[in-house]
Amino acid sequence: MIERFYLRDFLSFKEAEMEFTKGLVVFTGPSGSGKSILMSSILASLGLDEAKAGLSEATINFPIKLEEIGIEEDEYTVFKQIKKDKVRHFINNQTISKKVLLKLSSSFVRHLSLRDYSDFKNESLLKMIDSFALESNKTHLKKLNKYQDKFQNLNKIKKELEKILEDEKKVVELREFAEFEISKINAISPEIGEDEELMKVKKELSKKEKIEESLNVAEEIFRYENSVSSSLELLDIESSFFDDAMNELRAHFEASKDRLAELTECNIEELLTRIEQISELKHRYGSVEEALTYRDERLKELEIYENLDEHKSELNEKINILEKEVISEAQEISQVRLKSLKKIVSSFNDFLKQLYLRPASINLVKEELNIYGQDRVEIELNGTALEKVSSGEFNRLRLALLAVKSLQDNEGGILMLDEIDANLSGEESMSVAKVLSHLAKDYQIFVISHQPQLTSQADQHFFVQRDKFSTVKVLKDEERVNEIARMISGDKITEDAIKFARGLMEEKCV
Repeated sequence: MIERFYLRDFLSFKEAEMEFTKGLVVFTGPSGSGKSILMSSILASLGLDEAKAGLSEATINFPIKLEEIGIEEDEYTVFKQIKKDKVRHFINNQTISKKVLLKLSSSFVRHLSLRDYSDFKNESLLKMIDSFALESNKTHLKKLNKYQDKFQNLNKIKKELEKILEDEKKVVELREFAEFEISKINAISPEIGEDEELMKVKKELSKKEKIEESLNVAEEIFRYENSVSSSLELLDIESSFFDDAMNELRAHFEASKDRLAELTECNIEELLTRIEQISELKHRYGSVEEALTYRDERLKELEIYENLDEHKSELNEKINILEKEVISEAQEISQVRLKSLKKIVSSFNDFLKQLYLRPASINLVKEELNIYGQDRVEIELNGTALEKVSSGEFNRLRLALLAVKSLQDNEGGILMLDEIDANLSGEESMSVAKVLSHLAKDYQIFVISHQPQLTSQADQHFFVQRDKFSTVKVLKDEERVNEIARMISGDKITEDAIKFARGLMEEKCV
């Protein structure tokens, strides 16, 4: 949940600070007072709206996997947005990109804007049905995962077959190209590590004359070996250390001479030609290892081209077997979903009835197999497709669907609603309030309200007003009664309005 929100320098607001509770949080106030500005700034602090405030800061108390984006976790997570020359976003005082912020906040915040069909997408609806199906069929998810693995494997094999059929049309050209590439690499026959060894030899050759000259000069030291040994003996100094050092030096010099003799026999032209050949391979393929890997891949291609008919038969056989299995498993999954659908439809229509809407139908329609099975979910309100219902009906339909989902999935989070009770009757507004109160058991819900019915059911009520600047404050007890009465009768509050407001608040949903 959002526990605290701070705002500074945003349109009519100079500064505002609010501390929120769980449940249903309602904003009311006269038209133009700044309610939408507040809602927009909360969304912007979480990356869900355009940032326009000088500063907005939201303190979140909700399990968020910050370690996945390299941010240290704390008891609270603070989202901050600052706008000076440009907009910058922070989480726990660490800079974060808008893209990462949006992905993160979308995992626990839902902004239900007008005509947002995301909840009615087939994937989302099937996920809900599968969640209910697990209640009565514990193996359903395992079967669904098994089906999806097979479906992906089937598609992979089909693509492989398609490629072969396409390649078959140009197989002669492809075979010639593969043979050419293989022969080009084989003609050089590079060995792993050969390029480093060749460069080492080239470096040695470049220093050969200098080494020979240096060795000839340095060998003069051996002329004085006996003199040094005699001197050490006269001085009663053990000469073994000197003898060992001279023997080791002699061995190094001999080894160097042997290596120089080998280099003398080396054909420089052949060496440079070989280096050039290896360099060309590396330039074309990246490295000797990659060149050899590329050659091996082309060899496999040749093998496939030479056994094309046999390979096609194998793939077709695999496809036939997998298709039968996938179709059978998709049908099983569909049957399990159908059984769960009865309970979902019943709960859905119960909520629709509360919302003063006619019953809806939810049907599974068979379609072409895909990663989710063979089912497409169709929802109609009394025979009318979703695209043709009014915005008020659509909003209540979506609310009913969210309420059904919450029966099974109570992960919770934050819901932000755009004026959901606009243009509703009093009865309809109260019905929306009751469903929101049901959802508020799992969600923290923020809503701008224009109706006294919805406002009366709030767990927390904020009043927004504007003189020169906009201000916001939380209302308690009689303040709430007076604000609800204002919403009923206008600025001239009557006794009847106050009485009606008290009556509405007494109906507060439990």
